Amino acid sequence: MTDNFHDIHLIVRENTRESRKQARQNIMRAAVAGQGIDMNDVARARGLVLRERENSIFSDAWVPLAVLFIIIGFFADRNSALLALGFALLSIVWVSTIWKNLSLFGVTYEREFDRTRVFPGEPIELTVKVGNDKLLPLTWLQFRDELPIAIESELAISQVTSEITGKYTLQNTFSLYGRESSQRTVTLRFPKRGYYNLGPVSYESGDIFTLFTIERTHQHIDNLIVYPQIFPLEELDLPPKEPFGDIRVHQSLFTDPIKTQGVRDYQYGDRFRDVHWKASARRGYLQTKVYDPSVGMTIAVFLNVATMEKHWMGFDPEKLERAISVAGSICNFGIQQDWGVGVYANGSVPGSDQPIRVPPSRSPNQLGNTLEALAAVTEFATGSVERMMLRESPSIPWSGTIVLVTAVVTDEILVALVRLKEAGRRIVLLSLADEPPPKGLGNLITYHIPATVPAFQKGVKSSSATEAALNAIPSPEPVAIELEKA
Repeated sequence: MTDNFHDIHLIVRENTRESRKQARQNIMRAAVAGQGIDMNDVARARGLVLRERENSIFSDAWVPLAVLFIIIGFFADRNSALLALGFALLSIVWVSTIWKNLSLFGVTYEREFDRTRVFPGEPIELTVKVGNDKLLPLTWLQFRDELPIAIESELAISQVTSEITGKYTLQNTFSLYGRESSQRTVTLRFPKRGYYNLGPVSYESGDIFTLFTIERTHQHIDNLIVYPQIFPLEELDLPPKEPFGDIRVHQSLFTDPIKTQGVRDYQYGDRFRDVHWKASARRGYLQTKVYDPSVGMTIAVFLNVATMEKHWMGFDPEKLERAISVAGSICNFGIQQDWGVGVYANGSVPGSDQPIRVPPSRSPNQLGNTLEALAAVTEFATGSVERMMLRESPSIPWSGTIVLVTAVVTDEILVALVRLKEAGRRIVLLSLADEPPPKGLGNLITYHIPATVPAFQKGVKSSSATEAALNAIPSPEPVAIELEKA
């Protein structure tokens, strides 16, 4: 039985390859001949049309039977009833065949979202737009969209089932006149952090008599990102002021040109671009801007996705999600303080075996970059976090702070932290283990965040100013796909 299954799999893949090859040849022939290119061939060449299937309740005996009725009608003194029945059957078959062949031409489909990045539990409005870009009307047109979760208006049993299986089929049926379009809107709520794919989509139509139906599956994938839940530091029992040590700088060789401390009289050697023209005009002589010293605070947040001492022992999903939320909260705090923030994790993104690495930056998009990286974290560990810290530490600015968020504290992790501390690095350990970190680690800054802190209690949903700011992030422009074109 297993051997037969593999044979079938190979045959299907070979047929798909031949179909794409034939589609590319059709495109080349049309281009050389100066003819229009069939969008069906374009979709097949790109591997977007995954499957095509035709169903029919039509019997091959209908046409011979219709011809027989016509012959009998002629020989039976031109019996009008038999002639009418025979011609009616032929007409129905002819009209139905043409209608079926043209039904999916000119059909367009589009998904549109009010936003594509949210926090857990926040609503996403999905608008499905379809169109019939031809004169031939469609008495019925059905779309089946593969979603990772049930829509909000579904029954509770369907929503629970979709959360367990990660699959839900959104089915929409339309009836469109020629050159008509329609749309429908549903609401999605994702209870968990993660990367979610929507698609593929199957679309089906047929003739007015429903004798013939044609169905195609199109590789139309959209991505939705659900950020990890973030909390203010005080809800995590962390000090809201200077949680990573004293970072004040009284004198610095560098200044921050964005933060102006005041003005003073112009001195020989001052840069011309530092002249404060309004103050100079008001006082009658040149004034020079005085800038704040550049602090240059940088934090690199390392997330350990392992929740057991040995990765092969399995993982604790609740501890992993708590650790990801703490890492996101630290990134959120640092960016609110205008620090350079980066995040590293020894977990891979779905479909990859590479660790997550977002170097520290003060870019305005850095919060989105770090939260997107944390949203993609899986429980699969690509390596030990202590080796990752030792490997990445040379690329982190020497004045930066290395923050380790981990749900398990092993001897190997403690040895790596002590080595980095002895090398002169600023180290902070945030432990989510059941027991607090061991004492006697010198001046290593350590915090213990147990599962009993208010932020992690069931039913408590936190929010911050950053969440409101992220809600205003514009979603990418919707991309419409033209399934078939006449």
